[in-house]
Amino acid sequence: MRRWARRGGRCEAARRAAPAMLLPGVRSAARRLGRDLPLACRGCSRGAGGKGLVLGIYSSEKDGAAALLTSAGDAFDRLVSGRLRELVSICGPPLKKGKTRIFHGLHQDFPSVVVVGLGKKNAGVNDQENWNEGKENIRAAVAVGCRQIQDLEIPCVEVDPCGDAQAAAEGAVLGLHEYSELKRKKKPVVTPQLHGSAENEAWQKGVLYAQGQNLARYLMEAPANYITPIKFAEHIEQKLRSFSNVKVHIRPESWIATQQMGAFLSVAKGSAEPPIFLEIHYSGGANTSERPLVLVGKGVTFDSGGISLKPSSGMDAMRADMGGAAAVCSAIVTAAALNLPLNIIGLAPLCENMPSGKANKPGDVVRAKNGKTIQVDNTDAEGRLLLADALCYAHSFNARAIVNAATLTGAMDVALGSAAAGVFTNSSWLWNHLYEASIVTGDRVWRMPLFEHYTKQVTDCPLADLSNIGKYSRAGGACTAAAFLKEFVTASHWAHLDIAGVMSNKDEVPYLRKGMAGRPTRTLVEFAARLSQDSHNTT
Repeated sequence: MRRWARRGGRCEAARRAAPAMLLPGVRSAARRLGRDLPLACRGCSRGAGGKGLVLGIYSSEKDGAAALLTSAGDAFDRLVSGRLRELVSICGPPLKKGKTRIFHGLHQDFPSVVVVGLGKKNAGVNDQENWNEGKENIRAAVAVGCRQIQDLEIPCVEVDPCGDAQAAAEGAVLGLHEYSELKRKKKPVVTPQLHGSAENEAWQKGVLYAQGQNLARYLMEAPANYITPIKFAEHIEQKLRSFSNVKVHIRPESWIATQQMGAFLSVAKGSAEPPIFLEIHYSGGANTSERPLVLVGKGVTFDSGGISLKPSSGMDAMRADMGGAAAVCSAIVTAAALNLPLNIIGLAPLCENMPSGKANKPGDVVRAKNGKTIQVDNTDAEGRLLLADALCYAHSFNARAIVNAATLTGAMDVALGSAAAGVFTNSSWLWNHLYEASIVTGDRVWRMPLFEHYTKQVTDCPLADLSNIGKYSRAGGACTAAAFLKEFVTASHWAHLDIAGVMSNKDEVPYLRKGMAGRPTRTLVEFAARLSQDSHNTT
């Protein structure tokens, strides 16, 4: 419960924010302007009817120049007779990118106003960083501002579109998300809204993009005993139930066996949880017979490593080893919500990788759906076994393109860290679409090699057609894993996204809280949107 100070004072929530608004000399400077600095947190409590407001401000192009408020900031400043600009100017040095100041009591409808730095006004695509810097600045700034409103326990916040309402919406919705399903003490729920109505369509699009990524974050963050293979499938089915042009098939173990998916079943048999093969058909194209985009996601809902057991330290994070399936399925949910005009099929082999008397043993040989035999030299290289069978099945749909996503190798994390997902592809056309999509979303991708050099390392196997690890063990581990998957692909447009490095967020992405990241869901959605506009070109 919040306690109130003397009449006209601040609530405890406002007191916590005090360092951001009580700078030395501010009150006396405000008095010299002929008015007292507004500090009372009127309307701060729930039910008081007030909203928070987040406004952007650009870095000055010249030293000593006046603050460059956004269009929305200028309009609000006029509404309060210039008080906002005056207060910003006397509260210390110009706001740097991502830094904030909070003002209370400027307007009765907005008891708390957060002004946040957006960086340079004309920031655009940064060729060195491979993203749109302006969009990233907006996402990060809006996220910071909305979190400060949340700390003040104000249930609703209006957000300045900052010149790009979609990016602003993404920053707000992504920045406020936190998995707290199983906690008794939760952060206050804050509903972000667009300030003004001129860019409502772009705002709503951004909300849907962000909600899609948040769905993937939710699935990845939830404990493995809450998100089992069947519960994962049922959760996605529930999300898609309202769309008449979507069909969801939850395939049981008996169906998997009839499809001769021996590689997938060899992993699943070590767990008491039965495997599921989730199949989603989204028919958004003008013609249901149009060739679909097929998305395939690795769905290991918990990965202990099997007999090749992982170290116990950090093993709990392997509840998110179904991040590929989470991203793929969430992207389809978002595509359906956006009503994208293309056909998409989603495939997610779901199981656990556990040690038991029935589990794969190092040296075992299993047979994949296409008849190729695989020597399982390391049971912790299990994701590629699931994907091998799923990729074979993907070819039955005459796909326009096949894209798979998987938290596949620790080697990918070593190579790129959390900066970008690694992309291995046999198609420059497909790569260009993925790359261009990632520049827009800020969730970057980086092309990796599919050399024959790596293929030889998995085909040189003593007992079977393939080994599930490269013969030089750790050398080029992400590349040999991709080379292994390539042995199950005949399509001319295929891409493998190794997303192990982007699975979680510590503090690298400022608009995501610490935890599972749900990446690269928005890039997959943007990629699908671009593909829908390029319906006649696949060469």
